[in-house]
Amino acid sequence: MEFSIKPAIALYDSLKGFVEAKALGEGDLIVTNEYVLSPQLGGEAAPCDVLYQEKYGQGEPSDEMVDAILGDIKGKQYKRIVAIGGGTIIDVSKLLLFSDEYNVEALYEQGSALKRERELIVIPTTCGTGSEVTNISILEFKQKKTKMGLAIPQLYADEAALIPDMLNTLPYGVFATSSIDALVHAMESYVSPKATPFSRMFGKGAMEKILKGYQKMQDAGEAKLPDDMEDFLIASTMAGVAFGNAGCAAVHALAYPIGAMYHVPHGKANHMVFEATFNMYKELGADLSPAEEVLAEIFACQPEETWEKMFALLDFVLQRESLGSIGVDSDVAGEMAASVIQNQQRLLANNPLELTQEQIKIIYERCI
Repeated sequence: MEFSIKPAIALYDSLKGFVEAKALGEGDLIVTNEYVLSPQLGGEAAPCDVLYQEKYGQGEPSDEMVDAILGDIKGKQYKRIVAIGGGTIIDVSKLLLFSDEYNVEALYEQGSALKRERELIVIPTTCGTGSEVTNISILEFKQKKTKMGLAIPQLYADEAALIPDMLNTLPYGVFATSSIDALVHAMESYVSPKATPFSRMFGKGAMEKILKGYQKMQDAGEAKLPDDMEDFLIASTMAGVAFGNAGCAAVHALAYPIGAMYHVPHGKANHMVFEATFNMYKELGADLSPAEEVLAEIFACQPEETWEKMFALLDFVLQRESLGSIGVDSDVAGEMAASVIQNQQRLLANNPLELTQEQIKIIYERCI
């Protein structure tokens, strides 16, 4: 049994307080979005170099985006990378820690042989990825029409800096998709064969904070951004610790082709296939009782009632779209299932039981 928490985790009152505490300056590079950084600094100039991701394209990270960024920072003697953003920013920044000689393809080929040359501090601005505490970077590879992950110890941040105020201007849709992503992290890692008592401690804490937060929204009768985002930010980091140790599984594996082929945000793609994937687990006899016990406490119901209650709550938080509404048909479902089997074995290894290509296709078809 193994369990670890690699980055230091710190809470700061504000971004300005973080900048002062870390004495940012020459030799530091902030990687972020302009709309994120400018309001937080009150119009003041950053004390170090800044790279804005939107200059290289919109949406989730790709091999083309990262190669362009690597080309622009080549030869710069940066000692620290400060990633301020959501999953795209964090995944990109993790790939900027190495020698200038590599492009993305070479980084993925070198893997664990890579020698790290820079420090990394991550400040998440969403409540979903958990990437601030994981050693994984996920990219879309354009020609392969799928997403692939690089998971090596060198990708751990040196510090995860949590600043709740950074989340107060999130659009509701981003909050909903990112927090559902965090819930899936917690849930998949909880039923993973690699789960330990320690990973489950963090996963349970994340599930409780997220679902109880959703219940407060439902009790108020309005799906809107919560007034206090600190619990969701902490829950996302806790879920990151959980899946960083026990792994994500088929929900994420099935979501990746959806995101790559139809440019659906990752958390939204997870939501599309979450219920159907867990229904398939139940039909095939997977032992989901550990998760059911946690959900029964949260919803104050019998274990067999938990799934219906949870998915109904998620549909209140974010209206679920069908795969058919974005253009998926049975033929495409078959193509995506083949892609999952070919490219996502790293994730499928964490399923509570094995899924065949045909069973994965059936899951997709049930979501059409």
